Amino acid sequence: MRYRLAPLLLGLGASAGLAAAVPVGATSVRIRASGEQLLQLAERLLSSGDPAKAKSILLLLSGDPNADIRNEAKFRHAKLLVGEGQTTRAALLLREIIDDRPDAAPVRLELAGLLDKMGDQEGAWRQVRAIHAGGLPPEVARIVDRYSEALRARRLFGASFEIALAPDSNINRATRSDTLGTVLGDFQIADDGKEKTGTGVALNGQAYRRFSLGMNSSLLVRVGGFADLFPDKQFNEIAADIGVGPEFNLGRDRLQLEVGATQRWFGQEKFIRSARIAATFSHPLGGLTLIRLNGSAWLVDNQRNDLEDGKTFSGQVSLEHALTPTTGIAGSLGLQRLSAKDPGYSTTGWRGSLTGWRDMGRMTLTASAELGRLHADERLILFPHKRADKYTRFSIGATFRQLQIGGFAPVARFSFERNKSKIELYDFRRRRAEIGVVRAF
Repeated sequence: MRYRLAPLLLGLGASAGLAAAVPVGATSVRIRASGEQLLQLAERLLSSGDPAKAKSILLLLSGDPNADIRNEAKFRHAKLLVGEGQTTRAALLLREIIDDRPDAAPVRLELAGLLDKMGDQEGAWRQVRAIHAGGLPPEVARIVDRYSEALRARRLFGASFEIALAPDSNINRATRSDTLGTVLGDFQIADDGKEKTGTGVALNGQAYRRFSLGMNSSLLVRVGGFADLFPDKQFNEIAADIGVGPEFNLGRDRLQLEVGATQRWFGQEKFIRSARIAATFSHPLGGLTLIRLNGSAWLVDNQRNDLEDGKTFSGQVSLEHALTPTTGIAGSLGLQRLSAKDPGYSTTGWRGSLTGWRDMGRMTLTASAELGRLHADERLILFPHKRADKYTRFSIGATFRQLQIGGFAPVARFSFERNKSKIELYDFRRRRAEIGVVRAF
């Protein structure tokens, strides 16, 4: 494609190597140039200290029908934006190139470094694993490995926010049964105690601040929370959380320690208060896989039922693996033990999950499945059986980056949840949809 340029190039003349000098007194000039020539011109403008005109040319070339020209212009523009501190716009441009050319390893490296500086280290490592999944010549693989070792920069402050409209078939996770079986016979369950449908607003947010401790370590302070809000306030669920602890970079590994506290409300009233200590260790297995080990211990105060107060211990192992530059899978297996004041509320359980994702152009599809089991130590005095649950959850979702506005893209999710229990109070089905916006890279 050849371009006809007007006042933008006035005064550049032969320095561009594209035309003769502009006549004295001229008020406009038209130059016919190819995309390759304009990329050269943009480079000369940068070298001569005129980034504004260079950026104008790169913006023009970002719509070129030739993918090589278009993506090269976006890549150079993104690097200019990084230099100006416009990291979100730069990340969006790099993501557009990857959507068009998933095998563009240099672009993924650039995005990985940018995400890491923005505080999204998990996203950065995911890009590095995608590079390895594409298959690299040995000399390029060594460069990527060295880059991975250097991927340790940290953004000192960051925040994220998500909002979605959420139709829900069971906003209170309650049973649909009309009766509750007890040792005294069947009791009727009031309408307020059975499942309710509704459409609410789902909010989720987090902010953090890092303080350098030197020697490849930092102190992370984090606050976050979520809220599911419905027209009927008695079904509102809200949680607020704070955590603080050091992070250590140990070669290719990372260790995070944390102490924290969480307060949850249900129906506008205090529900559960808890305090915790936790540790997470991450280790890459080659270039395609990351293993993560997590352990935590909680003190739980149920503010509605003292018999459910107690201690919770949990552990989880998870793996994330890149199959190709555009496809990946992740799996996890976790165990949890709750020791409550009343043995009837004391439980032991496990959950396992498998998640897959695939980039299809500028859309990302995700699907996941989760299974779990839970058993109580003893039966509660009112019920004829000990609690025994079988839990399943399936979900699918899609992010549409082609519709992004201001760094955010629409997202749609649908999930089905089923908990089969010998105790009717814990037996429920739930279908939930979310239509909202998330970060587009």
